[in-house]
Amino acid sequence: MEKLRRVLSGEDDEEQGLTSQVLDASSLSFNTRLKWFIICFVAGIFFSILGTGLLWLPNGIKLFAVFYTLGNLAALASTCFLMGPVKQLKKMFETTRLLATIIMLLCFVFTLCAALWWRKKGLALLFCILQFLSMTWYSLSYIPYARDAVLKCCSSILS
Repeated sequence: MEKLRRVLSGEDDEEQGLTSQVLDASSLSFNTRLKWFIICFVAGIFFSILGTGLLWLPNGIKLFAVFYTLGNLAALASTCFLMGPVKQLKKMFETTRLLATIIMLLCFVFTLCAALWWRKKGLALLFCILQFLSMTWYSLSYIPYARDAVLKCCSSILS
């Protein structure tokens, strides 16, 4: 558990400079950060499920888009409590996940625009699907060789 705490708090990185250590430092204890991670992650799941349930109401596509996006943002923000916001942003914009991050963030914005301002239900639903796929691809980037395994699996299915 101690090793996990050190890795998630960034204390395990010996090559990190003093400035980076100061920027990444969090005043919250490990237990507090873990509790808030769980709270945000559960809230994200709750909002996503709530949005899915609201989809079947009249004009529910707006509520679905808002709550589904809010759920994904809460789930994404939950990891900020584990790593710290600066380290999270640095990892999000590393070259291995840069494209996935940009597409994911654009899908968040376009989902809300399609549902609330453009009032295009089909487009909002399409962006929610793209949001799910980009969030999945982004999440897979944290698991070694997961993207390669998914690509191999998909290529074997398609051929």
